[in-house]
Amino acid sequence: MKKIFLVYGHYNDKSFNAAIRDIFIKTVKENGNEIYCVDLYKEKFDPVFAGEKPDKIVIDHQKRIENSDFIVLIAPIWNFRMPAIVEGWIDKVLAPPWAFKFKKLFGNYGYPVGNLKGKKAIVFCTYGSPRFAIKTIFLNMPTKRLRRGVFNICGITDVVYKRYFAVPFVTEKKRKEFLEDVRNTAKKL
Repeated sequence: MKKIFLVYGHYNDKSFNAAIRDIFIKTVKENGNEIYCVDLYKEKFDPVFAGEKPDKIVIDHQKRIENSDFIVLIAPIWNFRMPAIVEGWIDKVLAPPWAFKFKKLFGNYGYPVGNLKGKKAIVFCTYGSPRFAIKTIFLNMPTKRLRRGVFNICGITDVVYKRYFAVPFVTEKKRKEFLEDVRNTAKKL
């Protein structure tokens, strides 16, 4: 049995992101795995970080991650990043010294050492843009930033990205193919 901590970041329960969430949760449970889902909008998660110590919500999320095999993010990509509520969650929960620490080399120089080694991550992202634009003009910036700037720093190197492009413009058949990909991803945990 695998334990999954899922972070959902879309305000609309009729969105395609909600369909991804629902199919993923259903499949994970059907396969005998345990899942805990945080719906950031419904829970009114406060994404503003102003240097304060972690509150009881952040500590609860961190403890659940400690007891999980996977962290799963489901959110759209807006302006080359996830919604601010998800980005704020990353800033508050996947933060030092809990998620990583800096090892000093000399002077002001050092490097991060991740504390979440052994965990795996899956990211499901939806885009309004076509694949060609994201891969060529925008150089896969959201994917690179999440992999290198978030997960790798935390020590998570096994990251699966599932990206669904031009979602507002694709056919119903294509949406079903996307959801089948979500189902297959959940089955492979």
